Amino acid sequence: MPNPKRRHSKSRTRQRRAHDALPTPQFQVDENTGEARLPHRIDIKTGMYKGRQIIDAKDSE
Repeated sequence: MPNPKRRHSKSRTRQRRAHDALPTPQFQVDENTGEARLPHRIDIKTGMYKGRQIIDAKDSE
């Protein structure tokens, strides 16, 4: 296995680690309920996706 001959500088290490941060999830406002939701996901409360009824809505009992 190859081993590094020289130590990497702090700048080089930090530049590499700058890309390791997790991106913030993007939210969309639902047109029917007005709540924030992830894109390309079914709204569980209403059962709608792209303006169509996909699943039966959950009963809030």
